[in-house]
Amino acid sequence: MLGSAGLLILFALGGTIPVAWLQSATAERIAENLQQARLKSINEVIDADLYDNNILEAQQLVTDEQLIPGGLQAAIYTATKNDVLVATVIETIAPDGYSGNIRMLIGIDPAGKLTGVRILEHRETPGLGDTIDQYHSDYLDVFTGKSLGNPVSSRWAVKKDGGDFDQLTGATITPRAVVQAVKRALLYYNANQATLEDNNAEDHGKQ
Repeated sequence: MLGSAGLLILFALGGTIPVAWLQSATAERIAENLQQARLKSINEVIDADLYDNNILEAQQLVTDEQLIPGGLQAAIYTATKNDVLVATVIETIAPDGYSGNIRMLIGIDPAGKLTGVRILEHRETPGLGDTIDQYHSDYLDVFTGKSLGNPVSSRWAVKKDGGDFDQLTGATITPRAVVQAVKRALLYYNANQATLEDNNAEDHGKQ
C-alpha cells in the first residue's frame, strides 16, 4: 500500500510541476504581450520620438469622479524628454457606452491640446457603435488638436445635443459617451496639471 501511495504521489508531482511551470511561463508571456500592446497604443496617441523615458513605468493610478464617474480607476502615464514633461496619456473609461464600458487612451500635450485618442476596448454594436474604433474609421481623428477652448466647453457635445462633434449614423449614445469622456479627461488634466508635473519631478528626483 505504501508503495502504491508513493507511486501516486510521484505521478501527481510529475503532472503538477510541468503544469505549474507552463502556467507561470504563459502568464509572464501574456503580461509581456499586454505591455507591448499598451505601449503600441500609447505611441499612437503621442509620437514615440517625443519622449525618452520608460513611459510604462511612469504611471500613476487615480480614482476621481471628475475623470470617471462611478469610482473606476484610471491610469496616467507621463512622457518626458530629458526629464521635461512633453505629454500626458490618460487611460480612462467612458462608463456610459451603449453596450457598457469603453476603455480609451487620451494623449494631451503640456498646452492642454489633444495629441490623439484611441479605443482600447469596447462592446459596441458591430456596424453602428463600433465605428468609433480606429480600425473601422477615422472618427477619432477629429479630436486631435482640440482643447477645452477649441471648441468652447459648451460645444463639447455631439451635434444632436447642440455640440460640434458628429454622431454616428444610427448611433448617438456611443459617440456621446466618447466625447464626454474626452472632455472629462481634459477637465481633469486642466485641474491637475500642476500636481501631475510635481509628481513627475518628484519621481525623477528619487532616481
